[in-house]
Amino acid sequence: MSKFDHTEIDDVIHGRLRLGVMAYLSTVSPAPFVELKAKVNATDGNLSTHLSKLEEATYVRIEKTFSGKKPLTLVHLTKQGRAAWIAYLNRIQTLLSAAE
Repeated sequence: MSKFDHTEIDDVIHGRLRLGVMAYLSTVSPAPFVELKAKVNATDGNLSTHLSKLEEATYVRIEKTFSGKKPLTLVHLTKQGRAAWIAYLNRIQTLLSAAE
């Protein structure tokens, strides 16, 4: 395999908003939906759509609970999600190295 092989980039993660979600969750997990929305500068609907895609890939797990009487949605980075994130970063690093 050539070092320059962009076809192995994980398309689920590579979208700008999903990339931001994965990056944030790799440092703070679980994250409340409201906090995550603010960090990635997204609307409720847009973030929900992208979280669904990450959830389908088993990269995140959504937990709906209550804090007192208020609903609370927590987003967890899964073990598979962390492994995919690390693989993504390694793939990008390989591409950067090939460009030198």
